[in-house]
Amino acid sequence: MSRSIKRRRRLKIFAILGLILVALAATSLFFPQDMLTVDSGPVTADALVVLGGGNHERPERAAELFKAGTAPLIICTGHGDALANEFCLTNHGVPMADIILEPDSKSTKENAKFTIALLRARHIKSAIIVTTWYHSRRALACFEHYGPDLKFYTRPSYFGYPKFEWNRLSISGYIKMEYLKILGYWICYGVCPL
Repeated sequence: MSRSIKRRRRLKIFAILGLILVALAATSLFFPQDMLTVDSGPVTADALVVLGGGNHERPERAAELFKAGTAPLIICTGHGDALANEFCLTNHGVPMADIILEPDSKSTKENAKFTIALLRARHIKSAIIVTTWYHSRRALACFEHYGPDLKFYTRPSYFGYPKFEWNRLSISGYIKMEYLKILGYWICYGVCPL
């Protein structure tokens, strides 16, 4: 095979890869909710896990799910957020006896590792992760990566971002950062987001 044929084949491969990257970039910009959200739909589990971060949308969503009977127990995780989320949950009618705190984690990776230790210690086999929609893919991937023996679901909050009603021209910094964090978790920790 001649050198020019090999060169043309390589150029075709690079062109195809370039088109795929452009398509992925466009999809991520115009359809972030479809790219970042994982929602398990109506499921039940042994516990709900409310991740730290956000404003009040995560504990409010957890209270809603708790009242609907999706799980009998809520674990609030996150340094500085666990207590605030517990306060929000009790204000929304969740009994304090049904809430467990994990107040030491400072990242999604630590949320997963520290909470999984609590789940195993209590012989809990399944949990529903409650976070913001744009964080749900990475959060679920982390929990599944660090707790492959447990079953995880996700029921994110869509507060402030109703499906298909956000402004496509001004994607929030949180969403842009989430794409970088997904890539970083994949490269640094082996947490595959797929």
